[in-house]
Amino acid sequence: MTSESAETSATVRGVRRAPVVIAGASALVLAALLGMLVTVWTGSMPLAVDEAWAEFAVSLRTPVGDWFAYAMNTVGGGDIGVFVVPIGAAIVLLIVRRPWGALYFIAASAASAGVVQVLKQLFGRARPEDMIVVSDFGSFPSGHVANAATIAVVVGVLVPRTWVWVAGAVYTLLMAFSRTYLGAHWLTDTVGGALAGVGIALLLWAALARPLERERRIRAG
Repeated sequence: MTSESAETSATVRGVRRAPVVIAGASALVLAALLGMLVTVWTGSMPLAVDEAWAEFAVSLRTPVGDWFAYAMNTVGGGDIGVFVVPIGAAIVLLIVRRPWGALYFIAASAASAGVVQVLKQLFGRARPEDMIVVSDFGSFPSGHVANAATIAVVVGVLVPRTWVWVAGAVYTLLMAFSRTYLGAHWLTDTVGGALAGVGIALLLWAALARPLERERRIRAG
């Protein structure tokens, strides 16, 4: 192995892969620990911060806010969030000749959704009583927020620009707010979702670092 290839295998665009793996694994562990805190250790009773935030979010409901939150609900979940967005993004990436990027997007989205379902079944947290949308079983963690966080990291990796990372963070925060606004999740559910989504995206980034970096260099000319 040449010194250049050895460096590429050890780094992700200047970032060491080991810290990326540690950060991703840590995020997943924190998500699991938070799930234990809000279910097992509290006897499934909402935390004070959850109740306070839920009351605040519900007090903000307006027709315009409802429209925005319902739109986020549609984009971030269901067939659109789980299938249309990832597949559409993968098709675009294939068109621009980034097959590894397409694989990364699809794999991260699928893995994120899978981890969320495992955690939902594991913890089985009840949803807030003020929910105004139809949702599946399990409040913790938020699948919509996990999906948003996964997409934010994946797009940030594929398009490494500061404004892309900022836009991804804003999108994730807006998704988190919309979930509590609709009463579909407690605040800590959204935190758990963000941790799970980021963790999965980081771990897969580290796993696919070499082909993604090679593909990026080819595209950059």
